[in-house]
Formats: sequence, structure tokens, C-alpha cells
Amino acid sequence: MCAAMIHVPSAAADPPPVSAQARAAGLIDVRSAVPDAIIDLRYATVDNFVGAQLYPADARCLVHDSLADGLAVAANQLRAQGHTLVFWDCYRPHDVQVRMFQEVPNPNWVARPSGFARSHESGRSVDVTIAGLDMGTGFDDFSPHSLAYATEGVTAAQQANRALLRSAMEAGGFTVYSGEWWHFDGPGAKDPRPILDVPVG
Repeated sequence: MCAAMIHVPSAAADPPPVSAQARAAGLIDVRSAVPDAIIDLRYATVDNFVGAQLYPADARCLVHDSLADGLAVAANQLRAQGHTLVFWDCYRPHDVQVRMFQEVPNPNWVARPSGFARSHESGRSVDVTIAGLDMGTGFDDFSPHSLAYATEGVTAAQQANRALLRSAMEAGGFTVYSGEWWHFDGPGAKDPRPILDVPVG
């Protein structure tokens, strides 16, 4: 389908401006890039592996503005097939990362905090899925079934759904983390940067 035929939601749904702190850090609300994004920030609820609310209830899905074009590409590819991106996590404050690692001190599942910001802590990684599709596990499953290319215990249909998500995200310049089918790194996600102190609310 050509780009001119892809329906992009109206700009009338534009999110409110981000805080001055977020703007200074180069962070934007993900809905600026993907207006129809479904925001389901699990760490703003108790429905997460810690079992406690780690973000304020009004938390926003913030990403570094360098991800905007790539996320738009991924969302457009999925939208053309009748699908919508769901965001489970975006920028993550350093203190939250520390709390998570205290709960699960296994770097295979939770990144070890350091003196630098990388990945979620720099706003350059996202945790996403596709609305309504069965991926075989939920978010932060922490089992071998969560591996991006898992086959054992993951049906052919579930594998195909994961491949659909990977294809769209890769078209936008993202790289899947092989340990979690939902985690995608944008350009520069692994580069060490100063720790941000930006509220997600």
C-alpha cells in the first residue's frame, strides 16, 4: 500500500506539551509520533512483575525525539494491515530501574543500573505489542517462552504475530532484544549517556 493511502489519525488528538524538563532532555510524548498509540504503562499500575505501582497513575509514554520517525514508520506499516501499536513502557527513570533490579537482580531479565543511562533510561527503547494479537506470553513473563525467537511452547500463530511486530519495528530502524519479544532498541540505545532526572507524570 502506498504511503498516500495510509490513514494517519487526525492531529486533533495531539497530546499536551511535555514538561520543560522532558523537553530539555529531548523527550516527547509518543503520541506525537503515533497519534493512535494505545498507552498501557504497566508500571503505572500494580499489574507488573514488582506488584507495586512504580510510576504515577498519570504517567506518560515519553521517548527520545530521535525515535519519532521510526515509530511512525512502524505504526504506519501495522496500521496498513489493520493493526495498532500498544506501548507497555517507554522512558524509565533511573530510580525505577534500581527498584526493578532489586526485585529481580538478574541482568538477563532486568538491566543492571549503572552510572549511565542506556536503553529505557535514555528514552531510546520501547516495550510494545500489537493490540488484540496473541504473542504467547504477557509482558515481563521472565520465562524461556518470552525469548524473541522462541519456538518451544509458542505456537506457529504466536510466532507469526511476533514476526509481524518485528518486521514493523525493524522497518522503523529498531532492533529486537533477543531475550524479550516486546523490547526494541532504537538507534543509540546502547550508548552511555548522563542519567536523566525527568518525571514521567
